[in-house]
Amino acid sequence: MSTLIESDEHKALRAAVSSFARTQTDAQGLWQAAAKLGYIGVNLPEEYGGGGGGITELSLVLEELGAAGNPLLMMIVSPAICGTVIARFGTEEQKRDWLPALADGSRLMAFGITEPDAGSNSHRITTTARRDPASGDWLLTGRKVFVSGVDIADATLIVGRTEDARTGSLKPCLFIVPRDAPGFTRRAIDMELHSVEKQFELILDDVRLPPQALVGDEDAGLLQLFAGLNPERIMTAAFAIGMGRHALSRAIEYARERTVWKAPIGAHQAIAHPLAQAHIDLELARLMMQKAAHLYDAGDDAGAGEAANMAKYAAGEACVKAVDQSVHTLGGNGLTREFGLARLITASRVARIAPVSREMILNYVSHQTLGLPKSY
Repeated sequence: MSTLIESDEHKALRAAVSSFARTQTDAQGLWQAAAKLGYIGVNLPEEYGGGGGGITELSLVLEELGAAGNPLLMMIVSPAICGTVIARFGTEEQKRDWLPALADGSRLMAFGITEPDAGSNSHRITTTARRDPASGDWLLTGRKVFVSGVDIADATLIVGRTEDARTGSLKPCLFIVPRDAPGFTRRAIDMELHSVEKQFELILDDVRLPPQALVGDEDAGLLQLFAGLNPERIMTAAFAIGMGRHALSRAIEYARERTVWKAPIGAHQAIAHPLAQAHIDLELARLMMQKAAHLYDAGDDAGAGEAANMAKYAAGEACVKAVDQSVHTLGGNGLTREFGLARLITASRVARIAPVSREMILNYVSHQTLGLPKSY
């Protein structure tokens, strides 16, 4: 029942975040302001300065920030992916070093997995890490693309591959790479996307890292990786639902007030029904997002994987439809700067594309859930 009806505590958190987000006008100071109230680190362990909650609470925060028109993309990356991975698999030293700073907003961490030639196929990642036999250091070499916020992050959690001495095959591992590490360079990608956070291509040229830069066990492989990727999908769903709700609220307000032929345009079913459908789709997507978050927080990684993919798919579709219908409701005004909806047309596509495309989610569901033959 907890996945269907929010607790009083969650309702209070939602109301508080909503009230806070609607008063914020300084995009640059929003992260610190949210962190000061405990919203950024709400999912991190209390013993390391966090709120002691989970992805359930963090996704709720991001959704409400987005619904108020103040989404924070780096919440998907810094506390949700990186914070979760370090909290679950990091050494005591890594937890003490990073978690309090991620929770209070004084430090940020980016996440690099996508590569130019690998795309959605993480098994083709070519960024490799090898040991320096003389010092025990790691040497990391490779390229990453579409990495958010590297310029404002203190470090990037990089997915690399190490060679298994027993089999000779490559296995995924996670490394904390400081922003100023020698051999670690970045290039901003020129995006049409209107976003505070920039996208980067990264080049790692024999970046030397100490042994303690490795997060978790060398042999944990995919378990550690998906400990970060499932929260990423859930948080992307929250991002999309918040964006869709924000667009819809602007359209509903306009449909109530805009009068043509002596009646508000919202009185016409041709306007009202598509907005109602968009609202229903967003609510349904939110239910799956909440289910995925609850499963993840309960420790059911397999169940959370399926639900997180479904939630991300549903939220991406619902967001695109909500934004499209909202822009259409305003007509020409929907394309003006004054109403701020046109920029969401591009932004809403992100939830369909990243962090995994809707086609790859359909592949996952058809293969993993339905048991149909694998097509790739």
